[in-house]
Amino acid sequence: MGFILPKTDSSELIRLKRPNFKAKKSRNLTFKEFGLDESLLEGIAASGYENATPVQEQVIPLILNGQDIIASAQTGTGKTAAFLLPIINKLLHSRADDTVNALVIVPTRELAVQIAQNMEGLSYFTNISSIAVYGGGDGSNFSTEKQALSRGADVVICTPGRMIAHLNMGYVKLQGLQYLILDEADRMLDMGFYDDIMKIISFMPPKRQNLLFSATMPTKIRDLARKILHEPVEINIAISKPPARIEQNAFVVYEAQKIPLVKWLLKSRNLKSTLVFCSKKHNVKQLTMELKRSKFNVSEIHSDLDQASREQVLLEFKSRRLPILVATDILSRGIDIDNIEMVINYDVPNDGEDYIHRIGRTARAETDGIAFTFISEKEQNKFRIIEELLGKPVTKAEIPEQFGPAPEYHPGSRGGKSHRGRGPGGGGHSGGSAGRGGSGGHGGGHGGSGGRGNSGGHGRSGSGGPEGRGGHSNHGGRSAGGQKIQISPKGNPNP
Repeated sequence: MGFILPKTDSSELIRLKRPNFKAKKSRNLTFKEFGLDESLLEGIAASGYENATPVQEQVIPLILNGQDIIASAQTGTGKTAAFLLPIINKLLHSRADDTVNALVIVPTRELAVQIAQNMEGLSYFTNISSIAVYGGGDGSNFSTEKQALSRGADVVICTPGRMIAHLNMGYVKLQGLQYLILDEADRMLDMGFYDDIMKIISFMPPKRQNLLFSATMPTKIRDLARKILHEPVEINIAISKPPARIEQNAFVVYEAQKIPLVKWLLKSRNLKSTLVFCSKKHNVKQLTMELKRSKFNVSEIHSDLDQASREQVLLEFKSRRLPILVATDILSRGIDIDNIEMVINYDVPNDGEDYIHRIGRTARAETDGIAFTFISEKEQNKFRIIEELLGKPVTKAEIPEQFGPAPEYHPGSRGGKSHRGRGPGGGGHSGGSAGRGGSGGHGGGHGGSGGRGNSGGHGRSGSGGPEGRGGHSNHGGRSAGGQKIQISPKGNPNP
């Protein structure tokens, strides 16, 4: 499905006017409605995404239409997928050999790893190659990067300093570059990368599509935009905040502790209306089955159910004949149920928008509500980003002693440490890869690529990819810990 946008003769920034596709916002666009390639839709579904976030609804059609963009959007709004998905889709239909086709420039290696991880998951079922190029590694990393940059790769995610080091050696092939993306541009300028960015751009062909993302829009960002963007559309996305009446808590757990902890919360509280969110259909089905075995009155909603079945389940839940409902994010937006007492995030949501919409299902119509989020080791970095978006840490509750030891909350490390002895399982951090003929994966993750189809390493553990096939855990970043409290059976926090 194509989106036709009006042309403008102005060279100045223009503010986005609502095109026709925005009228669909109330029912939430699915990714199929963007007309994306089937192989890409398969990766989207496997990564746990169903509906587009507001920034994705606005940005994806514009990029598919070939428009330059300057977007004010924070981390956690879904902006990474907002530019990766249309770029991958366009490369599937038109790309050049022996050149870098798309370059994503970011301020830090942690962000480069995170985007490469998302890229690997979303493009898993395509033949699009990608590599992250950043400093701090050993000589073998530099050699792998050199190979990819000299042969050509579809998508390169880089930090400015590392790319300059390669460009100075004369082998980087940017002559056929089609897409330039600057992510967290304000942060790059704050870090003094303006000259490096302009030097990198000097190696590129003048005709290309440019996308600039920035959390803030100071004068220096607008000056940069005027120099590198052509008739851009300006988009401003302000993320909402959860209602103050929602009591937010989080449990830091091992994956194997999640189902027992859900049962404990349901038994100890005995509420009339609880909504449990899972990021994947498989988890919805497994959790629902386990709860039914334990004699809970529970049902499930996900995209495998037909519309009539969904409506029947929702009717029973709304009327409180069904006290417990387990669902994917298909229910996080737009459902009109005002009396949900508790929301449980069985998995950490994919982004901050999803988190706010999930927990926003409770504390509606001037009532109070409570929300619990379960954070496994590999989900800690994802939750840290959500906390930064909220502007404060979410209180970490102590897991009841009968469940044994639990990991500590240390986002930025490669898995939390247990704070009550050795834990059950632990997730690990697998290295190696099962790449598609390219150079080896990086820690079971994003991996480099030499040329077409050499998408390096699809690790079999870690986070970010489809069903355990995605990237490796993010490293770097700072902890957003917060105090720990104990939750009594009735839910009252004990100091």
